Amino acid sequence: MSDVLSVNDTEYTVIRLLGKGKGGYSYLVTDGVGRYVLKQVHHEPCEYYTFGDKLLTELRDYETLQKLGISMPRLLAVDYRQERILKEYIPGVTVADRLKRGEAETKWLEQVRAMCRRLYPAGLNIDYYPTNFVPYDGTLYYIDYECNPYMEQWDFEHWGIQYWAAQVWERTEKS
Repeated sequence: MSDVLSVNDTEYTVIRLLGKGKGGYSYLVTDGVGRYVLKQVHHEPCEYYTFGDKLLTELRDYETLQKLGISMPRLLAVDYRQERILKEYIPGVTVADRLKRGEAETKWLEQVRAMCRRLYPAGLNIDYYPTNFVPYDGTLYYIDYECNPYMEQWDFEHWGIQYWAAQVWERTEKS
């Protein structure tokens, strides 16, 4: 990977890798003025998930979640040729890392459940894994754009909450 990535011929300097997901690599980047997240779609196989067009799916999911009022980073640019998106950077530490440090806050659960009250009637789930959420300035942001058809076994109460609680258990076992 180069230290500079472009989106529609605008160059961004890579600050660091933020993470790798099922659909791509996310980098914290700068244009010298602001900080952004640049997601590069990858085509690595995923044993438990089937993809169509990852970029178009990401864009469709963003539109869907935006219409439902889910708090998430704004989509700033799309580079179809290179399969890259540029989105707003939500500064802060993920819920996963904060839970590991013992910083659990009930308002995060309340905000996830408020998201669920919008998602479930629309027949949707999001990826509730705690690495996909960043609390910032009193708001919990879902920093991924992925959403899927609702299935009870994958909703927050039956799947996601286990991982939020596991972060706390892992921290207490290490203490």
